[in-house]
Amino acid sequence: MKSHSIYKKLHRGAAVLSAGLLLSLAMESVQVSASVLPSAGIASFLETNFSVEEYMEIAKEAEGSLWGYTNLGIANVEDANLNVRETPSTKGKLVGKMKNGAACEILEEEDGWAHIKSGEVEGYVSMDYLLTGPDAKLKANDLVRTVAVVNVDALNVRDEASEESKVLTQVPKDAELDYVETVEDWIKIELDDQEAYVSAEYVTVKEKLDTAVTMTELLYGEGVSDVRVEMVEYAKQFLGNPYVWGGTSLTKGADCSGFILSVYKKFGVKLPHYSGSQANSGTKISFSEIQPGDLIFYADSDGVINHVTMYIGNNQVIHASSPKNGIMISKYNYRTPVKYVRILKD
Repeated sequence: MKSHSIYKKLHRGAAVLSAGLLLSLAMESVQVSASVLPSAGIASFLETNFSVEEYMEIAKEAEGSLWGYTNLGIANVEDANLNVRETPSTKGKLVGKMKNGAACEILEEEDGWAHIKSGEVEGYVSMDYLLTGPDAKLKANDLVRTVAVVNVDALNVRDEASEESKVLTQVPKDAELDYVETVEDWIKIELDDQEAYVSAEYVTVKEKLDTAVTMTELLYGEGVSDVRVEMVEYAKQFLGNPYVWGGTSLTKGADCSGFILSVYKKFGVKLPHYSGSQANSGTKISFSEIQPGDLIFYADSDGVINHVTMYIGNNQVIHASSPKNGIMISKYNYRTPVKYVRILKD
């Protein structure tokens, strides 16, 4: 695993250099004015003696200093999400949301709007709330997180770093698990609000920046009631808000069941504040019957329900995940569901 490469050992300021500049330094021995070095924050890097081969290797790795972006933008909002719209206008249809610190590729800029692509979302955002250029690169250095990407069809997540340990759940191919540390042949991860382990053989550890979430609209008149549409849209307003164990506040912090409790409360439905009890509060259904607003439950290695999400359509759920991720959208099978429940009687 290349989590401690030459590039990561360099002075942090070197992250703002492009691979092309590094190659130029290596091959042409470009002299940089001493007056420039302090402001660029790269003096210690340039003063280090590397061979041409080492510079070439550093330059190659520097291509990842923008984490796959060529014209990086970072959402810069304080207490809300940055709206991504279909057209460059505040009246444009909402197609996605970028939480503070989410990254995007800037395709073009015009009249105060940026045409961007972030994850699966493409649209327009106001330049007033977007960091660009060096500011975006430096901010990204503080925001980048390490994930373990699953590279097999189904991967066991275990309680301990051992093949004899109980299987907590399974996660699908391409799932991105929050990396904690490497323990010999195992990767410690954080899954929702608990730590677990996966075999290092079946994941790829990489750095990434968060991206926008889609706002796939549910269509009226296609078997989805008005109240379900309204409930899902209401829940999406709180994306990016904090996770707090035992909390029920949609703005100041909620845990998984507290989030569901408070969303349903808005629509006149009273639920207990415990995921296991919520799982017994409605009617058990199959996934083939699921509709937006229905609940999906997950369990620990002993089969005890310990997490709840709300289905929002398009094979996605919204949930209060963990202190690290807060309220977020995931694929419904980001871990193995154990029960589907219908609370709404419409």
